[in-house]
Amino acid sequence: MSAPRTTASPATATTAAATTAIAAPMTGAEALLRTLTGSGVDTCFANPGTSEMHFVAALDRVPGMRAVLALFEGVATGAADGYGRMARKPAATLLHLGPGLGNGIANLHNARRARTPLVNVVGDHATYHKALDAPLESDIESLARPVSGWYRWSSSTATLGADAAEAVAAAMGPPGRVATLVVPADVSWLPGAEVGRRVEPAGPAPADPEAVGEAAKALRSGEPAALLLGGRALGRRCLEEAGRIAAAAGAKLLAETFPARLERGAGIPAPERLGYLAEMQIAQMEGLRHLVVVVAPAPVSFFAYPGKPSKLVPEGCNLHVLATGADDVEAALQALGTELGSRPGAGPPDVARLLPDEARPAPPAGALDAAAVGQALGALLPEDAIVVDEGNTAGLFAPGATAGAPPHDWLCLTGGAIGQGMPLATGAAVACPGRPVLCLEADGSAMYTPQALWTQAREGLDVTTVVLDNRAYAILSFELSRVGAEPPGPTARRLLDIGSPDLDFVAIGGGMGVPSTRATSAPELVEALRRAFAEPGPHLIDAILTS
Repeated sequence: MSAPRTTASPATATTAAATTAIAAPMTGAEALLRTLTGSGVDTCFANPGTSEMHFVAALDRVPGMRAVLALFEGVATGAADGYGRMARKPAATLLHLGPGLGNGIANLHNARRARTPLVNVVGDHATYHKALDAPLESDIESLARPVSGWYRWSSSTATLGADAAEAVAAAMGPPGRVATLVVPADVSWLPGAEVGRRVEPAGPAPADPEAVGEAAKALRSGEPAALLLGGRALGRRCLEEAGRIAAAAGAKLLAETFPARLERGAGIPAPERLGYLAEMQIAQMEGLRHLVVVVAPAPVSFFAYPGKPSKLVPEGCNLHVLATGADDVEAALQALGTELGSRPGAGPPDVARLLPDEARPAPPAGALDAAAVGQALGALLPEDAIVVDEGNTAGLFAPGATAGAPPHDWLCLTGGAIGQGMPLATGAAVACPGRPVLCLEADGSAMYTPQALWTQAREGLDVTTVVLDNRAYAILSFELSRVGAEPPGPTARRLLDIGSPDLDFVAIGGGMGVPSTRATSAPELVEALRRAFAEPGPHLIDAILTS
């Protein structure tokens, strides 16, 4: 007699299927994702192609990774920069081979200058396909190296997880860097992978007693001195420490021209940002005999100009490096404060001169010019806002007008490669969903990466973009005269004019799914800002400037 036939219960069948799924060999793509999420990377800004499809498919099998689609690689890399600046941890990107990386390089350059932690995942052809010189074959390493602080081409499915863990640790190590991991398609799809064990990033170097002593001696000398802050020294706790030191020493408190992230507003010591123009910086540092540098680089001119200096530290001024981005910046400032007797408990000095006036300007009336834009923002900027500043010449008045606004963060164009503003705002909003984001965007720069608006609409991000619409490359017109070029003729003027036809940013924003409006006067801008700040989700305001 044959044995009786048995049928597994639904619960038993489900358990057996789950066991089989767990026991299935892990692909490289799945191990990569599990390693990233296990190492704290939970957001990926992606513009994938064929070589990355196994990564894309694995997203449904690996929980914990938020995938955000960008319609252009420069949006993905800029958003990852904004995310990293605000979250203080890396997001990943997902880019398609060398051309995809090439499209994202400008904002990777900005991220490198901002010292942003970022894991840049780039797909490549299968290892055996590369020698065939297929149409998309390129020298990815040569493209990636200049914008990466760490680079690896992952050659084996078995080691991909470990490579990914090292990439995250490299990105997180102080001061923060772009870590590029190149993943060939077969390394991604083959089985036999293992999840990489989390690698702890290197910690900051301790404060250097010799550097602290040298800085203290300089500040006690009685000679004109200044502290120049950059990088993480522009966070609130470091600013408060530096403010006490500057007050105790009678020193100026300066900040680098384009901070990656500056905490500012009422109640926070306000360093004087070095000006964009060399002449401004020379005037700001005139007479100094000691410049104590904290993370910031020594001041240099943004460009070379005929007959003008490139190095801007005044002649006869001694440069003292208290800490670099790889150091424990807060500890170095605390040690310097203790040396100078400015630490709490030792009778904190008066820092009132370093605190901005808490009064906010009244909403502007009349014509809409750059000054009115700054006044409107100063009157209305919400508390805890994140301001992304790519306003260029038309945003000149915004920092001063918002100095006394409630505490907020200010993110700048660190590397000078325009087209960063809207992507940066996108990433900042993903990193900080409870905070309003304001993007000040010059009209010329806006045309580099307008696809960011689509991502904002798709993700429902609370970003208000104000396009400062003067219908000209005003900064280039200004620079034309500074470099000593001949007065522009009609052909040259045409290259600096972005009217004729005028750009319609209301139509562009609406076409991307973002509610958009136009302001042609100061009261119209005020009303549009009030509505945008009151309503969740993205908004665009096309501010038509009178001059």
